[in-house]
Amino acid sequence: MVGSALVEAMSGDLGGKVEILSEDFDPTAVVVEPVPPVVENGGEMGREEEKKRSKEIVLGRNVHTTCLAVTEPDANDEFTGDKEAYMASVLARYRKTLMERTKHHLGYPYNLDFDYGALSQLQHFSINNLGDPFIESNYGVHSRQFEVGVLDWFARLWEIEKDEYWGYITNCGTEGNLHGILVGREVLPDGILYASQETHYSVFKAARMYRMECVKVATSLSGEIDCADFKAKLLANKDKPAIINVNIGTTVKGAVDDLDLVIETLEECGFTHDRFYIHCDGALFGLMMPFVKRAPKVTFKKPIGSVSVSGHKFVGCPMPCGVQITRMEHINALSRNVEYLASRDATIMGSRNGHAPIFLWYTLNRKGYKGFQKEVQKCLRNAHYLKDRLRDAGISAMLNELSSTVVFERPVDDEFVRRWQLACQGNIAHVVVMPNVTIEKLDYFLDDLIEKRNTWFLDKKVQPPCVAADIGSENCLCGLHE
Repeated sequence: MVGSALVEAMSGDLGGKVEILSEDFDPTAVVVEPVPPVVENGGEMGREEEKKRSKEIVLGRNVHTTCLAVTEPDANDEFTGDKEAYMASVLARYRKTLMERTKHHLGYPYNLDFDYGALSQLQHFSINNLGDPFIESNYGVHSRQFEVGVLDWFARLWEIEKDEYWGYITNCGTEGNLHGILVGREVLPDGILYASQETHYSVFKAARMYRMECVKVATSLSGEIDCADFKAKLLANKDKPAIINVNIGTTVKGAVDDLDLVIETLEECGFTHDRFYIHCDGALFGLMMPFVKRAPKVTFKKPIGSVSVSGHKFVGCPMPCGVQITRMEHINALSRNVEYLASRDATIMGSRNGHAPIFLWYTLNRKGYKGFQKEVQKCLRNAHYLKDRLRDAGISAMLNELSSTVVFERPVDDEFVRRWQLACQGNIAHVVVMPNVTIEKLDYFLDDLIEKRNTWFLDKKVQPPCVAADIGSENCLCGLHE
């Protein structure tokens, strides 16, 4: 019994339709260790217990209370296979949880629509891109040829020649920001870092890590940097160079900072090009904006220093990764020879996931510029659909012109927020419409939201929140502004 179930569990393709465990296989008959519950409709935990726990743990569930302990195998396990069968049952249940959580995923900017089955043949190799991607090291199990191909593709997208740029595949979008700001700091050691108050927290993390003086700049209600406030703060620090983070899509509202106006403001304040460094954080929309008509261009033909994007967001990579590109003239300030590697290194982490460049290369080849353009248009169209339906239902909502991030009033029920994995801030929440978010999925979410909302405000004791201060009175449909 155990043997046949185990074979089926371990040999089945997790991405296919094969049933992992036979119906008559009972893992509890083999071991007494707990297996993770299949999360359905917000979890198996009782409502009252959940409410009690949410009050105790403000930041979310304490995972340590439900973690899967690592236990030592029994002495005779090599012969019985009990441990292998147990682990197979755990993974089978975990896969079901992932399927359910993917079904109710809307608040975070990850494209979950991908198929990398062709790359499963590479999972048995430890691929590590050590050091500089353009210089081979002594370690031969690498994917530099894929990495540089991906970097060249992005260099063309952002209009910089092969011999004028340097870059690498990062482990996440945050690493791209950390690297871009580090390059800026090395180029302008006494520079002040300027970032809007709606900038991703990784930029402020970089300021703390590098012990840089950091000035927060005000934003408009849409989330864009307020260049009038930016100008005032630049003039107050004219004696020091400026390192500026420009957002190509803010985290919460999807706002795009006006790069041209930022550059114009710097020049008006007397900052020559050698006295400022601009890093463009394009984590999500950096790859979408080039395919939006009438959108401003992010290009190295303008006086910018670096651009970073995430690879696991719009592209749709199964593991966190990103792309960071800067000017070759800047990188020598960071790069150092490493005899141990027989290479150079100017990266943050040194060792890097060698599988990620292959996944990115595979997707770029499959989709190309035309494929991404179609997906961008689909996302923007579906985002407008969501915004319009929310407004038609009397729900406050906002959508920036160049974005697929729909901002709306925060649901009052935390269980609903967790069910749909919504990202919230104050009185607002958002849905990021990605290529995997279909009209059918949006309708499923909207029907659920409208139904629940009718119960939340049924007795009139609780009123929908006023979000005019967050997204503007023209987008607020509360009792004062409808």
